[in-house]
Amino acid sequence: MKSIILAGGVGTRLWPLSREYYPKQFIHLDGHSLFQRTCERAAQLSGFEGIYVVTNKIHHYLVRNQIEELGYSLPDDHLLAEPAGKNTLPAIAWAMQRIRADDPSASAVVFPSDHLLGDTALDQIRAAEQLAAQYLVTFGVRPTSPQTGYGYIKPGKPLALGNIVDAFKEKPDEKTAEEYVKNGYLWNSGIFLLSTDCFFGELKAYCPALFSAFSGNTIPDYASLESISIDYGLLEHSRRVAVVPLDASWSDLGTFKAMYDVEQHDAQGNVGKAEYLSAKNNYVFSSGKHIGLIGVHDLVVVDTTDALLICDNKHTEQVKKLVGLYNKAKDPITSFHRQVHRPWGSYTVLEESGAYKIKRVTVRPNQKLSLQLHHHRSEHWVVVSGTAEVELDGETRLLRQGESTFVHSGMMHRLKNPGVIPLEVIEVQLGEYLEEDDIVRFDDDYDRK
Repeated sequence: MKSIILAGGVGTRLWPLSREYYPKQFIHLDGHSLFQRTCERAAQLSGFEGIYVVTNKIHHYLVRNQIEELGYSLPDDHLLAEPAGKNTLPAIAWAMQRIRADDPSASAVVFPSDHLLGDTALDQIRAAEQLAAQYLVTFGVRPTSPQTGYGYIKPGKPLALGNIVDAFKEKPDEKTAEEYVKNGYLWNSGIFLLSTDCFFGELKAYCPALFSAFSGNTIPDYASLESISIDYGLLEHSRRVAVVPLDASWSDLGTFKAMYDVEQHDAQGNVGKAEYLSAKNNYVFSSGKHIGLIGVHDLVVVDTTDALLICDNKHTEQVKKLVGLYNKAKDPITSFHRQVHRPWGSYTVLEESGAYKIKRVTVRPNQKLSLQLHHHRSEHWVVVSGTAEVELDGETRLLRQGESTFVHSGMMHRLKNPGVIPLEVIEVQLGEYLEEDDIVRFDDDYDRK
């Protein structure tokens, strides 16, 4: 069995924790990210050598770096970076194309990268492999309450394991959700088990254009592909779909209400580090500030270094609408945290005004920034820890802790960490324009333009 991990989502309903360039699946929670936990889960089924990850160009280095944090590496042809997001069906078809090239008779389990799933589900997934030769297998979760944020599956004719699917239902209103739970419907987990033969056979029957695009071994023209989910494109049309109930803990962690539900509560139902006085059933996440709540109930309070969210716990689905308002205003607060991750490491904006910006730059061992210049800003670098190899207009020298250099605007420059520990540099930018698009690259290990 192979594993496909879909890691291209943005998680807008978890803003300001989740942002476009560092979404929820890559945020470290309790030591590991949700993506890393998904990798470890998938490895129990297929080994790391049998994992295929589909992501996008802005996240592919996060995928590689986080797998390396686990002590493993991913073959280049197992990390698939989509040129454009086209929803789940093209992503799964691309991964299945690669799997078929490696093993024409293989089956693959498809995991979202941002869900919690109990380990007891793995035995049930293994047992369902026998169904994948004849059916597109999806896994349902027995509802614990009538949730309006999940899609539902109506089980039909019983099989030796699971049921034929009678129907897929969209996210319902509260009254309809209560009826679904009463009538034995299952939550749609977004986890699938597919054999190459059955998958491509059904793809040919119901999505012939996508079948043609992925029938060979070359990457198709992604811009021309239809953007469609596996549910709309395939599962709702095929007559060969089975559902297997997962008797395991599960959450898609799609909202702060979902985060609240899975965390440990105090005696008053509060979650998170804060001082609570006459306060009940609140969720608090803080980036380090002292937070106190007095006389309030059912609130979500999420504080990061550059944004604060406060909302009623019953309205966490609306965070997505709030993100839409910021996006409409072209506010970068939805795209970047104060700490911005790059292939070579990261930088954190410590302070800024119209004429200056101060960053802490961290470069991973044996990594280097692109050879570049800026038209509108100069930079002053001070080494805080580690050793820096600095290239300025073709001349290279080493800087050690406490030493510094000045990079004039228009000067070709590059920063490298030749050591075995992370390099930390304080960078002070000065100029009339300090945005990231004032970069002209001449050479880059990561093929950025």
